[in-house]
This record gives sequence, C-alpha cells and structure tokens, in this order.
Amino acid sequence: MPKIRSADAEVVYEALGEGKPVVLLHPVPVHREFWKPVADALSQNYRLILPDLRGHGDSEVGEGPATMEKHSEDLARVLDDAGVGRAIFVGVSIGGYVLWEFWRRYRERVAGLILADTKAQADTAEGRAGRLTAAANVLEQGTEPYFQSMLPKLMGQTTHRTRPDLVDAAHRMMQKMSAADVSQVLQGMAQRSDSVATLKTIHVPTLVLVGEEDPLTPIGDAELMRQAIAGADLKVISRAGHYAPFEQAEEVGKLVRAFVERVG
Repeated sequence: MPKIRSADAEVVYEALGEGKPVVLLHPVPVHREFWKPVADALSQNYRLILPDLRGHGDSEVGEGPATMEKHSEDLARVLDDAGVGRAIFVGVSIGGYVLWEFWRRYRERVAGLILADTKAQADTAEGRAGRLTAAANVLEQGTEPYFQSMLPKLMGQTTHRTRPDLVDAAHRMMQKMSAADVSQVLQGMAQRSDSVATLKTIHVPTLVLVGEEDPLTPIGDAELMRQAIAGADLKVISRAGHYAPFEQAEEVGKLVRAFVERVG
C-alpha cells in the first residue's frame, strides 16, 4: 500500500486499475474500504485512487485539528506520488468539504466533480458547537458512544431495516479510528470555511448525488449546489442515506461510470 509523508502525517492510499484517473474520497468516520463495492466494478476500466484521509483508516492524523487545508495538501501529495496530473474527483461528506478547498488551490487538476451527500455551507454556530462538544466527549468517553450516536444518521432507514450487514460493515470501518483521530477530525470540520461563494467559480462538469433518506445533508443542500454550479446535474438515490454510495453501490457505480465516460 503506497504511503506518503505530507507535512506532519503519513497518508496511505490505494491505486486500482488502469485508464482515466478517478479519485474517490470517503466520508467520516470510515476509510477507503467504503468505496470497495463501487471500486471493484470501476477498476476494470479506470485508474482509481482511494486515499485514507488523515485521521482515518491507516493514515495518521498529525498534530492539531485535521483542517480542510491539510486534507487538500495531502490530496495533492497523493496525486503527485501516484503520477496523476488531472483527475475526476468524487467526494462524500467530508470528501466534498476537502474538494471545495482543493478546487480553490488546485482547480487546474480537476477534470470533473461528483459531490455526494455533502454541502457547501459552513457549520452553523450550533452545529460547530455540537462538533466541538463531540470532539471533547470522545476523548473522555472513547469512540464507541460517538459511533453509536452517528450510525442512525449516516445510514438510511431502509438500510437499517433491510441491510443490517451494511450497518455492521460501516461500524467495523469506524473502529479503526482512535479517540484522538475522531477528536482532531471533528475539530477540523468545525473550522472549515463557508464554500457557497466557491460554487459559482466551478466550471468543470459536475454531478450532485444525494441519498433520499439523508438527514445530515438533505436534498435541499444538494439542490443549492445544483443551482449554483453552472450545468450541474442532480440525482437522488432512493433507499439510501448519508452513505448513499455504500448503501446503493450498484446504482451509484453506474452513475459514476456514465459521468466519467461523458467527461472524457
């Protein structure tokens, strides 16, 4: 597994397949395995780059909050190491937050964007306070109470009812994060900039995806992105929540494939 040193953290990524480069960014608090159900099919035609964002999976968190600026620089270093100049990027949740910052710094490296179950707005004051409280609590209580509180919000009601195996798989992925990892990642998310103004600067093909049952970044947030990004398309994934690509991997895989072929 390739590893790179990015400032104060060692970042791990996986590269699969050959062809057009596609970078897949996972949500919090899981890791690159989130994409495996989609990646196994896509890697037959494309070169996939799957990083573990700092603080997730096998990547170190470094010192202090894991800010979007740090994640963005990590991503640039991963691309350099993998020999990828320009790619299509797919970001879920925090993956989308990272892509706003990456676009501001490295837009020449972006051929297209798929933004899934994410939003451009910064946290409200209440939302920021909630993240910081969770960041403090996890250091005192351990990770499990946090994971258990998040699972009902991350996976759709249909998935909880009909696919408990997927819920269990997501839970196992979460358990690779330490309390310090979770705390520093949450602090970094709380510090992120508002990116609504950035939306109007995006001039590459863009697809917005959102789970029909996503309570964290609902359809309204997706519609805001669709309206603000010139030419963007929006697809709602039925029977899925915030982890839509994991919950409905076959449908999302087809949408990603169609988008990549259209972008060329």
